[in-house]
Amino acid sequence: MGNFSRQMALSSALLKRLQSRRGALNAVNLGAARSFTTTEGHRPTIIHKRSLDILHDPWFNKGTAFSMTERDRLDLRGLLPPNVMSPEQQIERFMADLKRLEQSARDGPSDPYSLAKWRILNRLHDRNETMYYKVLIDNIAEYAPIVYTPTVGLVCQKYSGLFRRPRGMYFSAQDRGEMMSMVYNWPAEQVDMIVVTDGSRILGLGDLGVQGIGIAIGKLDLYVAAAGINPQRVLPVMIDVGTNNEQLLKDPLYLGLQEHRLDGEEYLEVIDEFMEAVFTRWPHVIVQFEDFQSKWAFNLLQRYRKEYRMFNDDVQGTAGVALAGLLGAVRAQGRPMIDFPRMKIVVAGAGSAGIGVLNAARKTMSRMLGDTNIAFESARSQFWVVDANGLITEAREKIDPDARSFARRVKEIERQGLREGANLAEVVRQVKPDVLLGLSAVGGLFSKEVLEALKESTSTRPAIFAMSNPTKNAECTPEEAFSIVGDHIIFGSGSPFSNVDLGNGNIGHCNQANNMFLFPGIGLGTLLSGSKVISDGMLQAAAECLAEYMTEEEVHKGIIYPSISRIRDITKEVAAAVITEAIEEDLVEGYREMDARELQKLNQDEIRTYIQNNMWNPDYTKLVYKKD
Repeated sequence: MGNFSRQMALSSALLKRLQSRRGALNAVNLGAARSFTTTEGHRPTIIHKRSLDILHDPWFNKGTAFSMTERDRLDLRGLLPPNVMSPEQQIERFMADLKRLEQSARDGPSDPYSLAKWRILNRLHDRNETMYYKVLIDNIAEYAPIVYTPTVGLVCQKYSGLFRRPRGMYFSAQDRGEMMSMVYNWPAEQVDMIVVTDGSRILGLGDLGVQGIGIAIGKLDLYVAAAGINPQRVLPVMIDVGTNNEQLLKDPLYLGLQEHRLDGEEYLEVIDEFMEAVFTRWPHVIVQFEDFQSKWAFNLLQRYRKEYRMFNDDVQGTAGVALAGLLGAVRAQGRPMIDFPRMKIVVAGAGSAGIGVLNAARKTMSRMLGDTNIAFESARSQFWVVDANGLITEAREKIDPDARSFARRVKEIERQGLREGANLAEVVRQVKPDVLLGLSAVGGLFSKEVLEALKESTSTRPAIFAMSNPTKNAECTPEEAFSIVGDHIIFGSGSPFSNVDLGNGNIGHCNQANNMFLFPGIGLGTLLSGSKVISDGMLQAAAECLAEYMTEEEVHKGIIYPSISRIRDITKEVAAAVITEAIEEDLVEGYREMDARELQKLNQDEIRTYIQNNMWNPDYTKLVYKKD
């Protein structure tokens, strides 16, 4: 077989899938596709309360937007000012107040504007959930960094003082034996999406105990805003098994259990009981694990993924977004996709996120090389992993089991002029990588010395991914990267940064490698497909869809991730890719009126229509009172 034919054969499956998705994107015509179900969020809502009880319930409260007919029907006449406001007028009033209060809402000079915005948005959420999500969706680029990274990290650190009303559920070590009955305390008859954390590794901030529930709340806000999951069918969960944060253990105002974390079998028993309880009440729920320490992240993923509809966003979501960025970097470097298995990648960080990215990239390289054992072993040689103790090699006495398969062979690195424990700058200098990938949670790790070493890269356009969150933990800033390495680089980060003015009208694009580009679509696609599990193929399809989303013109400019302002469109495309893959793997079981047989008959346009019709929109629905 000739070289050209061999390359085409090796990558045909991947390229075929990417090309078919691009063609579907260009050919989409939603108006021509048949409709399958009532649009999510537009059904009349039956309620069993009236009067002030409605106004005090954020799920149903419309404030001044209640029509006079509804005011009469629901005993609200006289409880609201007489002028009926439109939703647009309500939002205009709120936005005016938001701009005015951003500064006055600060609790002193140490309280940044971002936290003041969070406080104001949270108050709106407390009184009118529909309007809250309308504001969030319409201003997603501005407010995603407030409800999610990076502000959510600050919120979690201060959550004991910010707590005002229940939002989500708390299962603790003290609740052992009671969780099966506890789940029925949650008022929703159906829950589609749960985000759960044990607070052990919140972003790069470490153990924040019960305060970590802020991350689950923030993630689910994005599920609603980006994926159109009905907010009445989401549930943030904190599993409080104690904390090893000595400051919290001594803090009299801390809201969680003030005892050291459970470990071993005791810990697993708590998580097992929780999983059994939620899937007993809601058999079709999807559970996303979030910010569990590396010690447990892989263990729990392997323990549950074949039995339940669940995934770990830190391991699998981060891996997918990073993989999309790596594939985008190949495109931006002007290389054919088959060159991906030849890319030299230095990875700083060997925690759950770092190992998740390594595994995903290695599997993709292996598939492109023929998906054999030899190909899988060959792909291993493209990675150099550096942790807190330096370059990981087989000479190290104690290697984390998850990182062992990426340990470099001693003879191999000696030929490269390296050694066990070599520091990051040494590794970059000797390897001359195409990609420098940071998942270390160590702010400033990509020092001037490291970035200077990257200038010797053999790539015409080296890529730098400073993926750690929150902002203060980013391995470097885009200004540092562009000024030291050069204008030609591709830059990505986990937290949002502004683009860099390079002068002469040139812009250094800062691509936010944000998990929100993937996890809402993964969740939505899984929900609507009815798949009982979230397979590697579904996750791979999601990452490839994101990699292919950008146009050639955008990629040529160094833009490899889309703007957050396009998040609902991105999510629909990712969900469509997930559903399509689930159909190909024969995993679909259908959702609501759409059974598996009907779902399998849909073409790409019809799948998108099906997704659109099942996405919740923040519109006020008609409320109909019915006695219990």
